Amino acid sequence: MEKNRLILITNPGSSSRKYALYKGQELVCSLHFEFEGKGIICTLAKADGSKKVLKQPFKELTSTVANINRILTEEGYLGGMTKLDAILARVACPGEYFTQDHIVDEEYLKVLDKARKRAPLHVPVVAGEIEHFVKSFKGTPIIAISDSSFHADRPDLMKYYAFDTELADKADVKRFGYHGLSVGSIVNYMKSQDILPEKLIVCHLGSGSSVTAVFDGKSLDTSMGYTPLEGLMMATRTGNIDPAAALRLKHYLKYEADESIEKYLNKSCGLLGVSGQSDDMREILRLRDEGDKRGTFAHAMFVYKVQSLIGQMAASLGGVDAIVFTATIGERSDEIRRTVTQKLSYLGFAIDDAKNVAEQTERHVDISADGSKPVWVIRTDEFEEMIRRAGEVLDKLA
Repeated sequence: MEKNRLILITNPGSSSRKYALYKGQELVCSLHFEFEGKGIICTLAKADGSKKVLKQPFKELTSTVANINRILTEEGYLGGMTKLDAILARVACPGEYFTQDHIVDEEYLKVLDKARKRAPLHVPVVAGEIEHFVKSFKGTPIIAISDSSFHADRPDLMKYYAFDTELADKADVKRFGYHGLSVGSIVNYMKSQDILPEKLIVCHLGSGSSVTAVFDGKSLDTSMGYTPLEGLMMATRTGNIDPAAALRLKHYLKYEADESIEKYLNKSCGLLGVSGQSDDMREILRLRDEGDKRGTFAHAMFVYKVQSLIGQMAASLGGVDAIVFTATIGERSDEIRRTVTQKLSYLGFAIDDAKNVAEQTERHVDISADGSKPVWVIRTDEFEEMIRRAGEVLDKLA
């Protein structure tokens, strides 16, 4: 990425909107829009760490895009000859088409619109955001960055489900995998530090969680599938479930629409559903420490699921040289790292308790015990990876 390119990254959520402005690879500022009472506020965070709260005149989050140019201009980041070079949007959407990065054009918008029905929980928000940017920033390239691209070249053995492969191609139903930006960020960072082994397992543990097997810097296998629902138990997602069990739940809960059971499995299960109280791992650990049975069970189940998938990925790789913990839980919870690695001695892993609990000041740290294979804690940077990938697209346009 050229040092002077000004890039705006959008990261929309269901109840907030987040944006980050970069100059090359350097963060300039970030904006976080959220509700406060009946109104909306914008928290502007500068690169030096200072923050400024800006009350907004609009009442809907869908109005944020139309006001970003005004806010950035009023704050001195845009205006005059200073204009955006590109806008980036992270897209997690099932389909071969969405395993590649795209310049947003009429074709992309049409394909994305059709995808709303295929993934009603994951696509509509980002699709709406992209459409608003197209209207408000005419002439500025908008690049849809695929969250599946890192996994696109996996062997077919790891991509197909066990049904007619011709049908899978026609219906466009495969294990596309997600968290590709995060895992790609880890791999590229490890390359830059000359610490990337041949056989690596990356545990992205956060509100969404996945485990990925990386061979020689490329994705070999990953736990997420057609959508981000498959794989690990997560904050509110059930992870792997027998389709017949899902249909039984739909009947028992008297859901009429397929979207209702999909929403239940994505929004009401995982840590939240098992504990009955919280989707936050910090709260789950507090409940466990207080002797709460459901909280204790939720923690034990999460750890078991991670351990099981690490074993699966080790089998896919034919062994493993190093493990990485990343994302919110992976980076911040020494207790989860400790409990997960307790049963990994058969793979040659053990952690040093003092290293594990020490404050992490560097982007990467090896917390392994003497004689163990490396156990890395590495801060992921999806925005950095998005900018790197966007640079490749923009360079082709130049």
